[in-house]
Amino acid sequence: MSYQHQYSDGTHIHFPLGKVVCIGRNYAEHAKELNNPLPSEPLLFIKPGSCVVPLDGGFCIPQDRGVVHYEAEIAVLIGKPLSRNPSPEEIRDAISGFAPALDLTLRDVQARLKEKGLPWEIAKAFDGACVLAPFVPGDAVEDVTDLGIRLTINGEVRQDGNSRDMLHPILLMIQHVCGHFSLQAGDVLLTGTPAGVGPLNSGDELVLELLGHTRFDTRVV
Repeated sequence: MSYQHQYSDGTHIHFPLGKVVCIGRNYAEHAKELNNPLPSEPLLFIKPGSCVVPLDGGFCIPQDRGVVHYEAEIAVLIGKPLSRNPSPEEIRDAISGFAPALDLTLRDVQARLKEKGLPWEIAKAFDGACVLAPFVPGDAVEDVTDLGIRLTINGEVRQDGNSRDMLHPILLMIQHVCGHFSLQAGDVLLTGTPAGVGPLNSGDELVLELLGHTRFDTRVV
């Protein structure tokens, strides 16, 4: 199924899908569970737009490349261009939406790449590696420093986090990203995952929530 940005009321968003900028190890407990050191500044990597699929209707995972881990994250949709040194006010004005998302990872593949000191793209940028739900409008979220994300699988809560626990808060994180490269309307930021990541299996039933805003049911097909 092809992907098109849309709001949670079904309205299509006219921005083209751009790049997906990801922030790794942005929750201390998640870094700890994978035995990773805490970064002193945001750890950035990029997924191409070609890896994005919609949450609605279910999604597929690779069956022949080892363990696939879920990572529930708060996604931020950029609606206006941002370049070097934007102010927090400019950044807030440029945010068009927030949504729950899944950053999927080929964990066995990633581990082999990390051992060799190689980039992660093969483990992070495969087709279907970013699962995006519809967005709530940016102005529907009053406080970006208190935004909850929850993932339930087969009736069990696996991840339950809040942006207040991020090592690098959303607006400052975007400001940091813009210090390295510009953001365009249609780009998406995945802001890191809380503790509780684990393997996905075919047939798993998932509930993904942006707490107080949206709730979506989906499954691994």
